[in-house]
Formats: sequence, structure tokens, C-alpha cells
Amino acid sequence: MKIPAASTFVLAIALAVATPCRAQTVSEFGSAIENYFINWFPRVTQIQSEQPHWVTPLVTVTPRLEEEVRYDQFFQSSRDGLATDNFGGGKGLELIPFQNTEVIVGMPAFLKRNMPRNTDGFGDWPFLLKLRLLSSNEEHGNYIVTAFMGFTVPTGSKVNGNGHSLFTPTLAAGKGFGDFDVQSTVGVSFPSGGLDRLGMPLAWNTAFQYRLFKYFWPEFETNYSWQSYGADTGHSTLYLSPGLLIGRIPIHDRVGVTFGAGEQVAVTFHRNYNHNLILTARIPF
Repeated sequence: MKIPAASTFVLAIALAVATPCRAQTVSEFGSAIENYFINWFPRVTQIQSEQPHWVTPLVTVTPRLEEEVRYDQFFQSSRDGLATDNFGGGKGLELIPFQNTEVIVGMPAFLKRNMPRNTDGFGDWPFLLKLRLLSSNEEHGNYIVTAFMGFTVPTGSKVNGNGHSLFTPTLAAGKGFGDFDVQSTVGVSFPSGGLDRLGMPLAWNTAFQYRLFKYFWPEFETNYSWQSYGADTGHSTLYLSPGLLIGRIPIHDRVGVTFGAGEQVAVTFHRNYNHNLILTARIPF
């Protein structure tokens, strides 16, 4: 079929206009991606300047948004002689990709037990999403409120994993009073299956911290859980956790180091362990 000359002319004009527009769109998209990564650290600095500058507690997940690499080590012991060494504690990489948002990609912890034999292995793969709702730095109120959504992927071995995904919506808040601060979280875990075995535990953690000599943060935490479903319905567990954190010590430019230690001591009859020695090391950036 022969295309009329007028139609050919219109088609040629349309192609001539569309081609540079498409090239420009692709170029703008590439520039936007490039600018996003070039401005990563200035953007993070601005986001963090709008919140308090406390240190992250040993157990309680801070409502603050943080960028760091973190490794924890647990040494747990029970009255029956069972000892469990937890390598990693489910910690990993923490990033602030967008305004008021943090993503934590944990690494599955490796669990090693003295008994029974042949039960060593990796736990489930944890993730956490934070959305900061309200915040003010030390000069304008010294408080923060953040919503969490944690979830685990059931990648762990039969003994060390839950066998089902867990979803844990949490509300966190903190308030500072000069060199003293309180950070607290309340959340409930919902399993994707195995409800009778896993239940729906409620966890309430609170950390009390005081800053000394710029880098020293002695703290005291209460770590409480209550089982609302399953075979352990109504059972509660409370750990008292004194500790000391040292940081953030600058190394170079944005990079620093924070480390600390503490111990969880069970004060209730129902408990997963009697004592849990916690060591932590972080590289904030």
C-alpha cells in the first residue's frame, strides 16, 4: 500500500521529535540515579541532623535512623547446663536510602550449642524497615517516634529456625533530658504458620542511658516478653540488662567505631536462658 506524501512527512516529523525526547528522558533518568548516589552522604547527614544523637542500645532497637555495619556476639547459658553461642545476633547492614526511612538487612545468626550434638546451624534471615514519624534534635525538643516492620525469612535449619516467617509491627519512641535518654519499643510477632508452637509474643524493651565524658554510655535495659497465644499463653519473661557502650569514636571523615558489652539476667521463672553475655561492635558511617 502506498503511503501518501503528506502522511510520510508527518511521520518523519513525529520521529524526529520523539527520538531526541526519548534520548533526553533516558539521559535525565541516568542523571537522577547518578545524583542519588553522589548525594547519598549529604542526604543522610541532613536526615540524621533532624533527630537526637544518642547511641544505639545493646538490646533495644533504637528509634533513631542509623547507617552502620553491626556485629553482635551472644553467650547464653541455662540452669540445665545448656550453653549456646550466637554468632552475629542477626545484625548486619543498616542504611538510610530515603527521607525518614531506614532499611536493615541482617545476616542469619550461626548458633553453636554444647548439647545436644549436631544441632549447630544458621537461624532465619532477618530484615527490618523503619519509618520515622516524628523527631527533633537536642536543640529543639530531643525526642523521636518511629514505626518498625520486622520480618524473617525461614531460611534457618530445622533446629535453629522457626519454620515460618515472622512479621513484627513495632512502635518505638525516645526522649532525651540533657545527657540522659530513654528509648523504648513495643511490638507483637505474628507467624505465618505454626501458631500453636510459636504463639504471638509481645515484646517490650526499654533502655535508660546516660552520657559521660562524650564517648561513654552506661545503660540499663529491661527486656520483657509476654506470650499471648499457644502452649505458653500467659507466660512472661523479664531480663534486666546492665551494659556499657563506648562511641561514636571518629576514625576518618564519616566513619567511626562503637563497641560495648552487657549481660541479660533473667528474673522470672519462665526464661529462654539465665544469663546472656552480649558483645557488640559497630562501624557507623
